[in-house]
Order: sequence, then C-alpha cells, then structure tokens
Amino acid sequence: MTTQYWLVKSEPEAYSWADLLRDKKTAWTGVRNYAARLHLKAMQRGDEVLFYHSVEEKSVVGIARVTKTAFPDPTADEEGWVAVELAPVKPLPRPVTLAQIKTEPALKEIGLVRQGRLSVMPLKPAEFARLLKLGGA
Repeated sequence: MTTQYWLVKSEPEAYSWADLLRDKKTAWTGVRNYAARLHLKAMQRGDEVLFYHSVEEKSVVGIARVTKTAFPDPTADEEGWVAVELAPVKPLPRPVTLAQIKTEPALKEIGLVRQGRLSVMPLKPAEFARLLKLGGA
C-alpha cells in the first residue's frame, strides 16, 4: 500500500506538538466535520502527517505517523464519528508559517489555503515534500 500524506490542525492551547511528544501517541478525537471525517477514515497505518498549530502560531511544526486506523471516537455523543491514533516522528527544524505557505506556488492548492477551517486534510506527495523542505527536514 502506498503511503498517503495528511495535515492535521490543532489549537496549541487544546493539544500541542509538545503534548504529542510528551504523550508519545494520542487518539485524534473531537473532529466533527464530515469532510474531515472522511479523511480520518481514509488514513492508513504508516501514513505520514504534518502537525499544524492553528490560531496564533499558524505554522506546521512537526511530523507524525498514523499508528492506528479509524475507530469510534470515544468523545462523540453520536455514532459515526471516528478517531485515529497518531505518534510523533520528529519536530521540524523550523516551523513553516501559513504566510510562507501562501507565497509558495507549489502549495497554492492545498486545503490549508483553500479550506482554512478544515482540521484534517490530504496532501499530495509533492506538497508534503515541499513543506518538509521549507521546514528544513
């Protein structure tokens, strides 16, 4: 199976990259958007994930990996919502800001720019690679 690439967004006050490093893994819960739910269901074990701090920081800060595929979200009051398990791989040597991303022609079509409110989104391999390069990885 081919590795897929994703970006997940989190408010650092709610759950930060530092929290994921400390915890060594986490269930990515609380997603209540239908498009994002479809993306969570499509994630496969081993897929690579960029971790984005939203709100004030607005930057990609680390690389994670899917370690467990979609399972029922224990925080949901309704059936059908799912979570995945993520584990940290490594921080980016330097954060990649949303402002930087918006100036990159190769990244003009990513969900982060086109659908800013979406919390889980796919990335094309070339987009993932470009973000890694911008982050010094």
